[in-house]
Amino acid sequence: MKRKADNPEISQRELAGILGVSLGKTTYCLKALIEACRVKGGNFARSNSKLNYVYVLTPKGAAEKAVVILRFLKQKQVQYKQLEQEIEQLKLEAKALAKEYKGQQEYE
Repeated sequence: MKRKADNPEISQRELAGILGVSLGKTTYCLKALIEACRVKGGNFARSNSKLNYVYVLTPKGAAEKAVVILRFLKQKQVQYKQLEQEIEQLKLEAKALAKEYKGQQEYE
C-alpha cells in the first residue's frame, strides 16, 4: 500500500478507498486531526477545483508520529527476539529428534 507521503496529491476519496473507510469518515478524521493540531490543512489558492486541499503534519503531529514509530519498532524488536529464541528451541528439538531417530535405526 502506498503511503500518503508517497502520493501527496491523493484525494480524500482515494485515501478513503485505500483505508477501506467511507469518504465521510475520512473527512471527519482529517478535520479532527486539524482541530487537534496534528495536521495542517489548506486549499490550493490557484487550483481550478476548490475541492483540492493539502494536509501537512504539524511539529506536534510529527513528534507524535515519531513516538508511535519508536513504540512500533520496540515491539518489533521484542517479537524478533522471541522468534530467535523459538527458532533456537526448535533447532534443539530437531537435533534431539534426529539423534533419537538415528539411534532407533541402529537397532533395526
